[in-house]
Amino acid sequence: MVWNRKARFVTILTVLLLAGFLTTSFVSYFVAHDSLSSQIAETTLPLTSDNIYSEIQQDLLRPIFISSLMAQDTFVRDWAIGGEKEEKAMVRYLKEIQIQYGAITSFFVSEKTRKYYHSSGVLKMVNEIDPQDKWYFRVQKMHKDYEVNVDTDTADKTSLTIFINYRIYDYSGNYIGVIGVGLAVEAVNTLIDTYQNRYGREVFFTDREGQVTLRSKDYDGPDNIRKISGLSKIATQILTTPSNSIEYQENGKKMYLNSRLVPEFNWYLIVQQQEDVAETRIQHTLLGNLAISLVISMIILFLVNLTIGGYQRRLEAMATTDKLTGVANRQVFEMLFSQAYRSSKRRDNPLSAIIFDIDHFKQVNDSYGHPTGDVVLKTLAQGVKNQIRESDILFRWGGEEFVVLLPECSVQKAQQLAEKIRQNVEALVVTFAGKSLSVTISLGVAELTREGDAEDLIERADKALYRAKDKGRNRVEVATE
Repeated sequence: MVWNRKARFVTILTVLLLAGFLTTSFVSYFVAHDSLSSQIAETTLPLTSDNIYSEIQQDLLRPIFISSLMAQDTFVRDWAIGGEKEEKAMVRYLKEIQIQYGAITSFFVSEKTRKYYHSSGVLKMVNEIDPQDKWYFRVQKMHKDYEVNVDTDTADKTSLTIFINYRIYDYSGNYIGVIGVGLAVEAVNTLIDTYQNRYGREVFFTDREGQVTLRSKDYDGPDNIRKISGLSKIATQILTTPSNSIEYQENGKKMYLNSRLVPEFNWYLIVQQQEDVAETRIQHTLLGNLAISLVISMIILFLVNLTIGGYQRRLEAMATTDKLTGVANRQVFEMLFSQAYRSSKRRDNPLSAIIFDIDHFKQVNDSYGHPTGDVVLKTLAQGVKNQIRESDILFRWGGEEFVVLLPECSVQKAQQLAEKIRQNVEALVVTFAGKSLSVTISLGVAELTREGDAEDLIERADKALYRAKDKGRNRVEVATE
């Protein structure tokens, strides 16, 4: 019963501790997780996008500015209006622009003559039949002042170039041609590599259709964001709004994406990152917290179990041991007798008992005081314990009365032991507070009968004790019934 209560208490405490630690750990994890997700989606990624956009304005918008200056240049307009005389003058102009601004190409296409002027000379005459010249006729018909176009270079068909195609007007606003510069895609991709290394996030550009136009050398994704798993369903949302902050799943991993329209290019800047390393650290922290919680719970449970065990032993001792003499008390007799009784019946061994009390003990208390009486009881109990076997059990039955339970002991041997105890007590001298005294005891002995029980055994021994008292005390009597 006591053990069941202890087990139930320890189980409940274990559940409460683990529930408390688990709840605290997981609440902390999810709060940190949500906070991190919000920080990435709402702050970190947009800020990175803003920084990259600012750098793009310096790195990629520069050729737009250069092309704008070329389109407004009075030399260009005057030369074109004046009949395009001295072709070398235009070639020289384009070459100077290319050198001065570090472009990989510079060009001018005349609407009047359809000549394609390049920094290296006149390359060709553009015509609507040639697929490579479609760009020109597209720019010719557009209403915007310029476009950004990724195409092969007419002067070097192996080189993919970002062209700034800027429309030129005469002083009356009439369209007279296209002028501009080009940047090598490889150079721009190097810029993207720089952004990625600096910010630790994937960076690329798409056009209005979702086609990936510029990317780093490490990019290994699809050529269109509509083909990216997890993005296919929301690609339209990205490509129809100026900016977005989106979370999606790709191959079982959370991705954070920020998109931003770059109106000068009419492209979208895409900045995304996989589940953040900090989130992995949070997960590691969670596992660490759980491990620490488990260890702490085990330590607490061990200490609680140890403490409860100690208190339990003390309570059991208090419940089963006489406080004054240190021997077993009457309350535990039934349990110990039952054990001895079952063993006796199983092995067919005799079971005996001795009951004794101190003769005229009231006079001892009245003459010497109760403290002296207590010393007599303790001394007597210790003396008897020293004379009996380890298997024998000494009980304080109440007041000055004691019982000795003797497993595997016949009444004859019990009588001999009782006599030995009587003699030793008679010879015992108790000294306390400078006073010495001796006492005697009367003893009754009985053996458990075949049909007897604890009550019968004690009753028969008690009757023998009273006969010893009636016959003058300080003697041993054996039950005769």
